[in-house]
Amino acid sequence: QVHLVESGGGLVQPGGSLRLSCAASGSIFRINAMGWYRQAPGKERELVATLTPLGYTTYTDSVEGRFTISGDNAKNTVYLGMSSLKPEDAGIYFCNARLWSSATTKLTAYWGQGTQVTVSS
Repeated sequence: QVHLVESGGGLVQPGGSLRLSCAASGSIFRINAMGWYRQAPGKERELVATLTPLGYTTYTDSVEGRFTISGDNAKNTVYLGMSSLKPEDAGIYFCNARLWSSATTKLTAYWGQGTQVTVSS
C-alpha cells in the first residue's frame, strides 16, 4: 500500500533549527497535497503546514515566518524546515499525504508514524 516515513526529529535548544523529511512510497498514482501536523502533550493535534505539487503552501499562524515547507515531486517527499524553535514547538510531528493510490480513484489520507521534536535547554 502507501507508506509515509518521517525523519529528522531530535533534541534541539530553543532558537535552534531542524529539518524534517517525509518520503511517501508504495502504490501512489498522484499526490494531491502533503503536510505536517504536530501534537504536543496535553494538546490536540494541529495542522502546521501544507504543500501542493504546484507549490501552494499554508502555515498555521504560530509558525509563519519560522517554518518552511518544501518538497520534491519526483521523490514524493516533503520537508519541513524549522528555525527559531521554541519550547512550544515541541511534540510529535506527523507527515500526512492526501493522494490517489493506484488501487482507487478516491482521495485518501495517509499518515506517517511520527517523529519526535524536543525543544529544551
